[in-house]
Amino acid sequence: MRKKLICLLVAGSLPGFAMADATSDQIKALQAQLNALQKEVKQLRSEVASRPKAAAASTAAPAPAVVAAPVDISSPDYGKAQATLTNDQVDAMKQQIANQQLKVDSLVDAANTGPIAGLSVTGYIDPTYLYNRAQSSSSFLFANHESSYNYFNSTFGDLYLDIKKTFGVGPMAPSAEITLMPNRGNGITLLQNEHGNIGNNILNTAVVNVPLTAITTLVAGLIPSFGGYEVQQSNQMLTLTHNLLYDFSDPGSYIGIGANYTTGNWAWKFFLGNEQYRTYGATTQIGTNALGDPITTSNKIPTFTARTDYTWSSALDIGGSFNIGRQTLPSAIDANTGAVSYGVGGQSPSAGGTFFFGEADLTYTLADVQYNAEVDYGQQQNAAFNGGQAQWYGLSLLAHRKFNLPVVGRMGATVRYDLLVDSKNGGGGGGIALNSNGMDTADGFGIGADCLANSKANGGLGFECKGATRQDVSLDLLFYPTQQITVKVEYRHDWANKQVFLKNDGSYGKSNDLLATQFIYSF
Repeated sequence: MRKKLICLLVAGSLPGFAMADATSDQIKALQAQLNALQKEVKQLRSEVASRPKAAAASTAAPAPAVVAAPVDISSPDYGKAQATLTNDQVDAMKQQIANQQLKVDSLVDAANTGPIAGLSVTGYIDPTYLYNRAQSSSSFLFANHESSYNYFNSTFGDLYLDIKKTFGVGPMAPSAEITLMPNRGNGITLLQNEHGNIGNNILNTAVVNVPLTAITTLVAGLIPSFGGYEVQQSNQMLTLTHNLLYDFSDPGSYIGIGANYTTGNWAWKFFLGNEQYRTYGATTQIGTNALGDPITTSNKIPTFTARTDYTWSSALDIGGSFNIGRQTLPSAIDANTGAVSYGVGGQSPSAGGTFFFGEADLTYTLADVQYNAEVDYGQQQNAAFNGGQAQWYGLSLLAHRKFNLPVVGRMGATVRYDLLVDSKNGGGGGGIALNSNGMDTADGFGIGADCLANSKANGGLGFECKGATRQDVSLDLLFYPTQQITVKVEYRHDWANKQVFLKNDGSYGKSNDLLATQFIYSF
């Protein structure tokens, strides 16, 4: 009788489990319960079938029923009494088991082939508070819809969503992955249309991966740059701000098609697409016809980029990448004469120039220690302030260690040093955006204010001035109160050999300081 009650209670509870979320753990637990219940029903049926038929057909006077003495639930014999079930009760249990099996099969099918199969949504939010000495500003940075990209206001202070869908199971299953950053992603800070305009695009990356073989995968869409050791995501960074090479030297994102290839300790990436930062082939106006309509030229030369990584050991990865193509230069048309000028200083001879970039980097990770290093070199034809060749090179070094402190718990410390030289022909090129005076007064690049003033005093425009050499040191403390939460505190000191940092009072200096803290919640 107790077995009967146990079976009925178990069978009655199964529909509640079936209505729960179709997670893999619940499905496995439900299947195990069904298997156990089916086994017990078979045992009960065999016991009913083996009862002596003579006792049922006896015409003798029935003996008075003997009530079994109750068994203490703490006794070893509890639960061993023989159960008695009628055929109707067994049939009802069989029907319930069949219904539960049908529901389990439906849940398993939905988990493997349904619309949510292979779907994952992850991301983070990272509100940041930052003090900027040169600007004399102190403010929270979060969801600030700002299209300018600066080292003190780059990819942090936003919502990051990673939406991935895998179609099937196993290594040969294709996948599509989209990342969204509504306020500080590639779409609002870097991606330009054919005319060089940046729109309010929340799209950050969008990639389709189609495995062709076990070692080769086709890749298409909008991808991040292959350059450098640093990544975009705040929850994967060991500092709050990015290094100088990530912000101003390494190429940006690309749109096109490519392939990934892996063999042994080697991994290769190849990609052919538009010039960096462009969602469409660039179009430049080079004149005006007799009716006042524009005469244009387009950049029809694709950009090719590649990367290789060698896994020296489980702790050390050595990699490098290069990029070659043609970059479009800014242009302007004189409304009075119709003359067209190219380049930030208006001195470039054409609407574009050959772009080349190369870098090498390494990552060493062992237990609680991580070291990173990167060296860069880049050049771009006609892209410097005075119309000549732009040339830049740099270095970034990072060291990080995690440890435990009483009361505080798990935490880490990071120190980073960056160097970026961009002095040739007044500076410019790559990710360094100068104004018409040849200066980036927010980020500290280009010619110095004193050199420009002296040049103008002598009737010049500063084209003889050299660009700045930039350096910075960042010191970070990281706290990990939970698995989802990371808190960062950073002090950063930037300096240059020219007066290139604009202060809030209108004067110029050679250095700037930042003090910032960041709260990251990953999900």
